[in-house]
Parts: sequence; structure tokens; C-alpha cells
Amino acid sequence: MKFILGTKQHMVQYFADDGKAFAATVVEAMPNTVTEIRTKERDGYSAVQVGIGEQKKERLNKSVLGHTKDLGTFKKLVEMRGGDIGEAKIGDKIDVSVFSKGDAVRVAGITKGKGFQGVVKRHGFHGGRRSHGQKHSEREPGSIGGGLRNRVPKGMRMAGRMGSDRVKVGNLRILDIDTTTNQIIISGAIPGRRGTVVEITQ
Repeated sequence: MKFILGTKQHMVQYFADDGKAFAATVVEAMPNTVTEIRTKERDGYSAVQVGIGEQKKERLNKSVLGHTKDLGTFKKLVEMRGGDIGEAKIGDKIDVSVFSKGDAVRVAGITKGKGFQGVVKRHGFHGGRRSHGQKHSEREPGSIGGGLRNRVPKGMRMAGRMGSDRVKVGNLRILDIDTTTNQIIISGAIPGRRGTVVEITQ
């Protein structure tokens, strides 16, 4: 199972060897540290827990400090489930060299938070008419079909909090890898703002 955690940087226009141009995203994937191995015999499932980044010691509670022990103080701990964990051991380092140019990958991350938004931005409603006496209804949701009902049905598209969702994007491809700067160039756009921790899996 190939995987690594990284932080989203910026988007670029990448030119392949044959001259084709791709919209791509740069991900900085500093070496991850294996902090825990989950096994089916002991935990009921198999997974590898890895840590990324550095955090001040005083910002972590005693349970996390006792868990990571001498491995370091990590900004984020993530469990990667599924697949064969191979010969991974606690303390091992995972770097960008686990992937190669041309690998098909899936990227998961937290999207940008946009706060409380209306139905036009959140769901793509076209709004009300702009003429014939419509004064303040350009972005209103309109009727929600309340006949013979005393409640709002679940799933009704209305205004509310938008963004900050975990999203997976598949069918992406690694266009290039720079082992000196620990950067991976991935085709297309991936979720999150700059600095968002993303999970890259094959």
C-alpha cells in the first residue's frame, strides 16, 4: 500500500515531455513517521498510523506525548487503512520516493470552509425573476413545497453551512516528483486551501 501525507501548496501549469500542458497541484510531502501499527489480531483491522509536521510540546496533551514517546511531536496523526501494510515498523520514515512518475492516485482532504451561505452559492439555485414587481427575490430559495406537511423533509436544499467537508478526488496522476524538495506534482485540483494536510494513496 503506497501512501503519504502532504500539505497542499499551489497550482501550476505543467508541461509534459510531449509538450502537453496540464493543470496541476504541488504538494509538499515531508517524510512521514510511522507512529503505530494496527493489526487484525490485536485491533480487529490493519492500518498504519503516521505523523506529519512539528508541533510545540506544550500544545499536546499527555496522552499524545505518551503515545508518540521519542518519535517526536507531530502536528497531525492519521491512520491509513486498507491494503497490505508490508514490513512497516514504528519509527520508519515514508518519503516521496514510495511513488513514481505516472502513478494513479487518490487524494483526500478537507475543503475550504465558506461559512453560512445561501441556496444560490450552496446549491446553484438561479434565484427569482428580475422583473414584474420582484423587488428583493433575486437570491431567495422560493417555495419549499409545504402543502399537507407539518415539517421540513430531510435533505431539503436550503441555506446553511458550506464547505469544511472531507472530499476524495480520484483518477488523478502523478506528473512529476522532486526528491530534493519533497514535492509531488499531481494532475488536476485537490480539495483544501494552501497548507491543508491531504492524504495521497495509490
